[in-house]
Amino acid sequence: MKKRFLHIVILGMVLTGAQAQDREGGITPDMLKQISGTYQGTPADKALRNAIGNNSIRALALNQDNLKEMDTHFSIRVNSKGITDQQSSGRCWLFTGLNVMRAKTLAKYDFQSFEFSEVYSFFWDQLEKANLFLQSIIDTREKPLDDETVQWLFKHPLSDGGTFTGVADIVGKYGLVPREAMPETHSSNNTSQMANLIGLKLKEYGLRLREMGAGGMDMSGLLKEKTRMLGTVYRMLVLNLGVPPTEFDYVRKDAKGNPVETEHHTPMTFLQKYGDPALLTDYVMLMNDPSRPYYKTYEIDYDRHRYDGKNWTYINLPMEEIKQMAITSLKDSTMMYFSCDVGKFLDSKRGLLDVNNYDYASLMGTTFNMDKKERIQTFSSGSSHAMTLMAVDIDAQGKPVKWMVENSWGAEAGYRGHLIMTDEWFNEYMFRLVVETRYVPEKILKLLKQEPVRLPAWDPMFAPEE
Repeated sequence: MKKRFLHIVILGMVLTGAQAQDREGGITPDMLKQISGTYQGTPADKALRNAIGNNSIRALALNQDNLKEMDTHFSIRVNSKGITDQQSSGRCWLFTGLNVMRAKTLAKYDFQSFEFSEVYSFFWDQLEKANLFLQSIIDTREKPLDDETVQWLFKHPLSDGGTFTGVADIVGKYGLVPREAMPETHSSNNTSQMANLIGLKLKEYGLRLREMGAGGMDMSGLLKEKTRMLGTVYRMLVLNLGVPPTEFDYVRKDAKGNPVETEHHTPMTFLQKYGDPALLTDYVMLMNDPSRPYYKTYEIDYDRHRYDGKNWTYINLPMEEIKQMAITSLKDSTMMYFSCDVGKFLDSKRGLLDVNNYDYASLMGTTFNMDKKERIQTFSSGSSHAMTLMAVDIDAQGKPVKWMVENSWGAEAGYRGHLIMTDEWFNEYMFRLVVETRYVPEKILKLLKQEPVRLPAWDPMFAPEE
């Protein structure tokens, strides 16, 4: 009986498979013959196959015609000192935001070198994000586990990525300290293992909070449980990142590096003296996203670093208007938070971003013709990395030719720690810019009075910059 049943099952599978093969839309033998016939196996094809099979596609596609000496002159440039290094972490957003403020500190005090403690701000960022997750789980406790928002929360309990809104939220609440008051650790430079463990704990806590809510625990009880859970997260952060200082001594030095004065500070007094508190409120986030209507304001749900913070809100504008604000800011010696799709057409050895760096079309014998809008719509491109926009080169007609950013990949990466991008590349792969309000025309500022179009947290265009 069992053997007969097995034969029936196998026969059914064979018949089902045959029916599936006959379904219209599959690859038929005639189609396969036509498809495979497109490869002729010419000597040139064989040579390409041998080359690609044994080498990097990027190395083979390197455009020799574009390897002329790189022009590193910029007509408008904001000076900086020292290149920072985020190492194996996704904290580019934090390094970039702090580097924008650091540039003003260096210019004001003429320090030989200076750096804010990134790990100090990162510590509070991670604790605040943990609270954001847990409180959001409490808020959505009556929704089913397969609800889209609940699923998104459990998929993203914690991240080391972010945007400038996070810099404003965290620094505005917790202040700043110099690097020497809270130095980097192995876990801050290599965040993945710590993030995985804390994320795993948060998911466990999230399920527990939902169970407690379903069991009848009121909001007061849930908040007490959340506070206890955050105590565990805090301890894990201390073990990995150190104890954030509440007060410290800072030895101020002159332009030659000689000690001048020992100052006693709290993080907030240090922010007031050496940071730029106004920048944390007087800024506008701009986006160039041709897949959505321009001159509209958008807000991304849950895209904030504090539960009591501000969702990331931006104005979508044509590229030419964004460029004019960028140029105005640079002319006034003010760097900006900038983000882009950094991996596209990057010659990392030279530190050059140029759409002509690699000729994939000639190598593969086809074309790649999607424009920026189409790449966004098909999830082929999006902002992936934040850097500090610091220079632009203007031609005789007043048009930008190329741009330069200060990166956070160390002094040996790219062009002396910087990346240079052609204006053509800028048009195609630049997405976000943060500009101080004083450089934004009134007609653009008025757009902030609109009721923002609210976008879901899972919109693929708005992954955190790393």
